[in-house]
Amino acid sequence: MKIDLTDTTASKINKALVQGRRSIGTPAVGVVLTMVIVTDEENAYDATKAAQEASREHPSRTLVVIKRTARTPRDRQGNRLDAEIRIGADAGTGETVILRLHGEVGRHADSVVLPLLLPDAPVVVWWPVDAPDEPAKDPLGALAARRITDAYAVEDPIAALAARAVSYAPGDTDLAWTRLTPWRSMLAAALDQAHADVVSAAVESEAENPSAELLARWLGARLGVPVERVTTAGPVITAVRLGTVNREIRIDRPDGPLATLSLPGQPERTLALKVRSTAELIAEELRRLDADEMYAVALHGDASGSTATKESVPDA
Repeated sequence: MKIDLTDTTASKINKALVQGRRSIGTPAVGVVLTMVIVTDEENAYDATKAAQEASREHPSRTLVVIKRTARTPRDRQGNRLDAEIRIGADAGTGETVILRLHGEVGRHADSVVLPLLLPDAPVVVWWPVDAPDEPAKDPLGALAARRITDAYAVEDPIAALAARAVSYAPGDTDLAWTRLTPWRSMLAAALDQAHADVVSAAVESEAENPSAELLARWLGARLGVPVERVTTAGPVITAVRLGTVNREIRIDRPDGPLATLSLPGQPERTLALKVRSTAELIAEELRRLDADEMYAVALHGDASGSTATKESVPDA
């Protein structure tokens, strides 16, 4: 079910939500959190779709905040709020409200969002593209228990990570870190099986990959060894090597959803290590809403001991 409201208010949106639920026979809210997505028109569709897919695991009220610039005569008509409400099958397992803020209304997005938050339910704010310099101090970010950014979406990801380290507050996280969960799990399991002290480490990836940078910092902080950064043709992270007194522990994923794990004294084995969708990453982030201490460790990890090398990449 879809309801369109033009030049509306938060009060009218709330009334339309109640009427919409009654119309489809579900008067109870039945959602566990509020997801606020702050994006532009270009990226709104993909972000909304990912949130709706994630809502199958975490039923939520999704508020998509789009600040419109004046590009057409209609946009120049003044300050107003337009809303598109989706309930039932059109909104996954929760509710979706797409808010288009025109003119000065865009400067007060928190005032529009605040009356639409679910009472006594946690709030998560996600910036799929342009995140503020200090997410915790942003008016919308200040409403949230969890603030999600994505260093992949910026022009200079490594500089973005440096800025995130300076402005970090408990509750901040980044999808570049979430993408590392399978790698971290496999590396931890490999070290448990190897029973050997690590004396060196290397992370191989495409250039300027923020996940690889975070992984290198995390390994350096946790293992206390310098981590070499090796540039390859990609895609994303292609290998991690941990040097021990015996032989290397190595996870290789040159391409595709499969990786090869090599342990000293053991035969190679094949593991599933696919690149996960944005919906899967968001669903993982919503499973825990407390501070991500390991992200903070990786973000503030000392990269000064790292060395960067450039591998020769054969022509395709």
